[in-house]
Amino acid sequence: MKENLSFALVVSLILLSGCIGQPEGGEKMLEVKGKKALLIVAPSNFRDEELFKTKAELEKAGATTTIASREKGTITGMLGGKAEATLSLGEANVAEFDAVVFIGGSGAATYFNDSTAQQIAREAAEKEKVLAAICIAPSILANAGLLQGKNATSFSSEADNLQNKGANYTGEAVTVDGKIVTGNGPEAAQQFGQKIVEALAG
Repeated sequence: MKENLSFALVVSLILLSGCIGQPEGGEKMLEVKGKKALLIVAPSNFRDEELFKTKAELEKAGATTTIASREKGTITGMLGGKAEATLSLGEANVAEFDAVVFIGGSGAATYFNDSTAQQIAREAAEKEKVLAAICIAPSILANAGLLQGKNATSFSSEADNLQNKGANYTGEAVTVDGKIVTGNGPEAAQQFGQKIVEALAG
C-alpha cells in the first residue's frame, strides 16, 4: 500500500512540475510567427556565426528569413560556410518585411557607402521596421545617418565612426534603442538574434 502511494506521489509530483514549468518556458520562448526578416549579407567574407545563429534564432521563434546580397546566388562566409541569396539588394522590397538585418564580417565593408544598402536602411527606419546590424555593419546605419542620438554598439574598429556620426557608443555585446538593435560581433550573435525576436514581438 505504501509503495503504491509513493509511486502515485512521485507521478503526481512529476506531472505537477511539468505543468508548473511549461508556462515559464512558454514565456521565455517568444513567438513571432508570420513575421518576415530580410538578412542583408556580403557576397563573400560575411561572418558565419552572425548569419547562421541570427537566422536560427529568428526561425526558431517562427519568423521567415530571406537572404539578400549584392547579387543573387551562393555567398561564402569567412569560415567557409555557404548560403543562398535569393534576392539582390535592388530587388529587396522593405515593405514586405518586418525586420531588416545587416550581417557583419569583413565583407560587410562593401556596404559602408553603398547607396542601395543605405536606402534600404533608411526606408526600414522610415517605415518603423526593426532595424539591426552586427559587428562592423552598424557603420552602414551610421553612414546612412540613422544612429544620430541613438545608443549603439559595434565591433571596436567602428567605435570612432559611430561616435563621429552622432551615436552614443555603448561597447555592449548587444544594444537596443527603440527598434534599432546592434551587436558587437560573432560571440554576441545568438543574443543579437534573440533581441531582434524581442523587438519583433514588441
